[in-house]
Amino acid sequence: MFNLILFGPPGSGKGTQSANVVSTYQLQHISTGDLLRDEVGRQTPLGVEAKRYMDQGLLVPDEVVIGMISSKIDESPEARGFIFDGFPRTRAQAEALDKLLEFKETEIHLVISLIVPEQELTRRLIGRGATSGRSDDTEEVIVKRIKEYYAKTEPVSDYYNAHSKLERVKGDGNIEETFRLITKEIDKYLLPV
Repeated sequence: MFNLILFGPPGSGKGTQSANVVSTYQLQHISTGDLLRDEVGRQTPLGVEAKRYMDQGLLVPDEVVIGMISSKIDESPEARGFIFDGFPRTRAQAEALDKLLEFKETEIHLVISLIVPEQELTRRLIGRGATSGRSDDTEEVIVKRIKEYYAKTEPVSDYYNAHSKLERVKGDGNIEETFRLITKEIDKYLLPV
C-alpha cells in the first residue's frame, strides 16, 4: 500500500493534481472535508460527535478526524494506497497519522509539496474568483490565506523532511508540466495502472 500526501498553498493546483494522481495510480482519495460531510450525513457515531463540535463553530478534534480516516482505510482493504488531502495540517496531526498508519502496518511513503511563487498564486486565485464567483477573489484576502497556509504548513513540511519523505516540486508550470514532475517522484515508489 502506497500512501501520499500532496501539499500546496491555495491556487497551487493541488485539487487538479490530486485528481490526476487518483486516476493515473488508482489511489483512494481521502479528503477530510468529504469524510466529515459523509460521516455527519450518515449519522455515524463519529459523525454525530463531529457535528456536536461543528454546530458550536469549533474545530473537530484530531482524534475524531483520525477515527474517520481509520474507518475509511478499513473500508478499502484492496486499495493500492491513499492520497491525503487537507490532512495533516499540523505537526500533531502528522504524528497522529503516522501512529495510525503504523498500527495498520503501513506508512506515509511520500509527501509532495507544490512550490509556486506568491505572485503566481495570487494571479491564479484572482482569475479563479472572477470565473467561479468564489469569495476569495480580493488580493488582500488571497495574500492572507497564502500567509496562513505557509505559517501552519511549514512545520508539517519540516516534520516530513526530517523523516526524508518530503519532495518539493515546482508547481508554476502548466497542468501537464507539473503533473510530469509529480509522476517522476511517485514512479520511484509506484507505477501507473
